[in-house]
Amino acid sequence: MFASVTFLPLLDFYVKLISMKEKILEFVNKVGKKRLALIAAFLLFVLVLIWAFLGAAIITKNFNREQLEGTENKQSLDISDIILTETKDNVKFWEIYAEKGSYDSDNKVASLRNIAGNFYRDNEVSMSFVSSKGTYDEVKKQIVTYENTRIAIKDGTVMNCDRLVWSGSDKPIVATGHIRINRDNKLISTAQKAVISSDYSKFKIVGATKTELFDSKEINKK
Repeated sequence: MFASVTFLPLLDFYVKLISMKEKILEFVNKVGKKRLALIAAFLLFVLVLIWAFLGAAIITKNFNREQLEGTENKQSLDISDIILTETKDNVKFWEIYAEKGSYDSDNKVASLRNIAGNFYRDNEVSMSFVSSKGTYDEVKKQIVTYENTRIAIKDGTVMNCDRLVWSGSDKPIVATGHIRINRDNKLISTAQKAVISSDYSKFKIVGATKTELFDSKEINKK
């Protein structure tokens, strides 16, 4: 048993070809050669646009895939003049300015350099700081400063430390490494660690502590 196949008769094919040729010539005569040339140019332009669009889509797709695949091609964005802030219900918790930094989208951590910032309580600045380096962890909501960190608390206390960790508005702030505290030149303390209360009203020092107190007369003599 053979499969049924339908062939177009050769004569019928030629008749249709001639008819098509006559229709094309009729269309050319009706439209005009100049207008036909414009139509052809327009169609060519459209084809070029389609080709460019498809090419760009393929390139972009490949670029995104290459950037996102594999741990060795981590997404990292370098930026300058950065301002980070956290607010909730129109209440500001903190703000940070950094001259330079980078953001690692894999770990969601911003690495900052030459930074300055403020911590707020009841929408008022309660503690300020400057530091050479720092990070902000978007997942942990944690700010860490390190290297040449200097802190100023609203009561006039100035503190130097190696590292400062802020982990939330309801948690104490922890400073570690070469702690040196000066309060209006009346109190000077050194320690290995200092813990500042979440409302910035008090602090305690821990580890190899040493405190010196000076009265106003001694200060005036100096």
